[in-house]
Amino acid sequence: MKIMKVVSSSLTIPFRGTLKNPFLLSQKSASGILLASFHSDSASNHGHLSVFHKITKLDDALQLFDEMTQTQPMPSVVKFTQLLQAVTKMKHYSCSIHLFKQMLAIGAPVNLYTFNIVIKCCCQMSCTRDGFAVVAYGFRRGVVHNVYTFSTLLNGLILEDRILEAERLFKKLIKQKLCEPNVVMYTTMIKGLCKVGINDTAIALLRLMNKRGCKPNVMTYNTIIDSLCKDEMVDDALKLFNEMIFHKGIVPDVVTYSSLIRGLCYLSRWDDAVKMLREMEDEGISPNVITYNILVDSLCKEGMAEDAQTVLSIMVERGKVPDLVTYNSLIDGYCLRGEMEKAKEIFDLIRMRGLVPNLVSYNSLLNGYCKKLQIDEALHLFHEITENGMNHNVVTYNTLLQGLFRVGRCKDARELFNEIRAHNQISPDAVTYAIVLEGLCYNHRVDEALSLFRMIGENKLNSDIVLYNILVNGASKCGKLDTAKALFNELSIKGLNPNVWTYNVMIGCFGREGLMREAQRLFLQMEGRGCPPNRVTYNVLLQGLLKNKHFDTIEMLLQKMDEQSFSVDASTFSMLIDHISSGSLDDSLLKLIGKLVPKEGKEAAFLPSRYVKGMLLVKQSGSIFENYRNCIRNQFLVHIAKLRYDRQGVPNRRDPPFVKHAK
Repeated sequence: MKIMKVVSSSLTIPFRGTLKNPFLLSQKSASGILLASFHSDSASNHGHLSVFHKITKLDDALQLFDEMTQTQPMPSVVKFTQLLQAVTKMKHYSCSIHLFKQMLAIGAPVNLYTFNIVIKCCCQMSCTRDGFAVVAYGFRRGVVHNVYTFSTLLNGLILEDRILEAERLFKKLIKQKLCEPNVVMYTTMIKGLCKVGINDTAIALLRLMNKRGCKPNVMTYNTIIDSLCKDEMVDDALKLFNEMIFHKGIVPDVVTYSSLIRGLCYLSRWDDAVKMLREMEDEGISPNVITYNILVDSLCKEGMAEDAQTVLSIMVERGKVPDLVTYNSLIDGYCLRGEMEKAKEIFDLIRMRGLVPNLVSYNSLLNGYCKKLQIDEALHLFHEITENGMNHNVVTYNTLLQGLFRVGRCKDARELFNEIRAHNQISPDAVTYAIVLEGLCYNHRVDEALSLFRMIGENKLNSDIVLYNILVNGASKCGKLDTAKALFNELSIKGLNPNVWTYNVMIGCFGREGLMREAQRLFLQMEGRGCPPNRVTYNVLLQGLLKNKHFDTIEMLLQKMDEQSFSVDASTFSMLIDHISSGSLDDSLLKLIGKLVPKEGKEAAFLPSRYVKGMLLVKQSGSIFENYRNCIRNQFLVHIAKLRYDRQGVPNRRDPPFVKHAK
């Protein structure tokens, strides 16, 4: 009776049915040849197998089932199960379940394999609960379920994102010795854990497999390696990769290499990605379409669309046919660079290659037009989507809303927003509200933004710190200090904790208004409230102090930044140099400032144009500025070579202009 502790006895599925089958069609619609083959091969199981393999239409399967139920004696359980399997292969899952009920009603023979087919159908229809009921029903008929049955149920729970329930089931199966998990069951459970990012437990389960004498296969390792790469834990993935090859003797496949290449490319580890690609080909494993798509997409996201197109050419030369994913990545890549003509050429190429652009294709091109402020083209594309029989989604609306606000067409944007709210199938999400509120603030319509925010009512959006940050920032930049302070004070009433971005906005607001005592008070409060200042906080406060000529605490703040390894940004650096050159600050600070300039990364790349103001002090500062200038220049050149900005200097930014802080 142990099995009853696993399945829910309260979950039942009605198996009583009538002989009348609503799916059956008339005799005229059935394939006479197929039925004739069935009867002529009645003495041979192999003959029946060939008949079932010929079934490609549901009508024929249902007609054959009707014939079988009227045959005396009734065909064997093998033949009924083969027919059920044929219907399931055509993905007519609900029909398979109905036929199973009919078989039970007329007393047709069923066995474990029949039950497993029906359980799989339930799980594929996201009705795993019914699958458990079928298991319970089978148990009452004396059917002993096997590891395949429970693997199917486990996979069903995972498909429905019921990971905790899947884990409980897996543990019960082992603890109560209902079945000994095989490699398929272990891999299924590992897939579920990786699906929600519980990599540590997945690896622990891999170790348990080895301990219990179940040898993992390439799919088991691929599942964990792919999950680690998606979570940017590429070094851990590479360790597992080496373990798989050198300790377990498992040969990696194209999926293994593709996952690792994706992870390396995402972290811009191009040399390692190229090395992995070469190793892959040295092992005689050819990249597939997915591998090439990873390379194309990664290059496009780094602003290297021309290199991505070169990869596409190589892909074609090697006999791999680019798919819609390939072309969509290229469209997005050119849009990110602002090269809309090339993006449109790729978009038009999709149809020339016999493919049909999907909503992702349209949304990428729409985003490109909006970022280039080509709103008329964007609106034309927006209407073209519905003309081609597709429906807009919330991403489409959000993208166009951004564009309309960017060019100041607030009335059109509000009308579009009202259209979304009136839509029966699409609801505005948190990003939509963020775009609208910041768009209104961007166009100096803070009161209108506040009015909309109050209209949202008491729900989770009205208690979203991101939306509050947008309004506080908008009010402060429009000179509405009282409104910004009121919103900030409202947070404690709502039970919301200001985050570092909130504090940064308020400190900047006080700095612009010359209220440095209030700015410093907030700065000191942050640590005590569990929200330590970050690099931006220090820079904002320094800029306020320098602007308002409060020099007393400048050196202390710079020392604290040095202790925490924070760097000064371009604006702060320029202001410091200005005040040193005018004599307002002592030039002894130059050594300390030299330690705070960024030495690497994107931040360093944007400083060269800003440090020119300090060149008057190069002689006084000795080698500090010379070293600094050379360091920054080199980093700048490396950065440019890496990201390959276009001639207009369009950076590689994927964040929408109004919601980049929401991350």
